[in-house]
Amino acid sequence: MGARRALNRRRTGQRWERFAEAYLRRHGLRVVQRNFGCRSGEIDLVLADRGCLVFAEVRYRRRNGFGGPAASVDGRKQRRITRAAAYFLARHREFAARPCRFDVISLSGHAERPRVEWIRNAFDAQQS
Repeated sequence: MGARRALNRRRTGQRWERFAEAYLRRHGLRVVQRNFGCRSGEIDLVLADRGCLVFAEVRYRRRNGFGGPAASVDGRKQRRITRAAAYFLARHREFAARPCRFDVISLSGHAERPRVEWIRNAFDAQQS
């Protein structure tokens, strides 16, 4: 992939992550951290939903072919997210006692009016 294309993908991803963050804030969640990364993987958004810690993966696809955006969070991606979440919890002990969940924010369609699907508890760490 060329450098220009990679930069455009990164910018597009950041734009949709900001959109998802605003959407989740409107639904009462509070951002703890954005783009937490480690050797194991990356978590787009770490949020607090009352007493629960939420690790959210944001996916955008213009079209819903091949199962749509949520289908791209396959077993391999789930394992990377759960390993990154375990690392996050090890580094941030203040959240260790909270229940956790893994959500997927699926965005599709045109930028002016995207379709938003918020999948709470999309997967759990034991499945991955």
